[in-house]
Amino acid sequence: MGMMPASQRVALQDALEKEDVPRACFGADDPGIAEPYIRRRAIRHLEKGRIVIFAAGTGNPYFTTDTAAALRAAEVHADLIMKATKVDGVYDADPRRFAAHRSSSSL
Repeated sequence: MGMMPASQRVALQDALEKEDVPRACFGADDPGIAEPYIRRRAIRHLEKGRIVIFAAGTGNPYFTTDTAAALRAAEVHADLIMKATKVDGVYDADPRRFAAHRSSSSL
């Protein structure tokens, strides 16, 4: 699962709990709700068949949550990154804020 704000993370965790879906959550912002990210621990959760949720970025400045999602996915050799967004593609800038944005046809 890609990066998400704390409120969305809590909602997703709650929905998975109600369905008795095994899951683990890692985040840089709230150790009371999520485990601090440790690569080996995340991989171990995946090996046990749990859904792993990465939330709240890396905790480092100048990195977007999209960058953090790709980084974490690469670190744990994820098969899939899921991204929910309000735009219809991948752009080099926010198309709602920058008229000179360019879309990417492939990644």
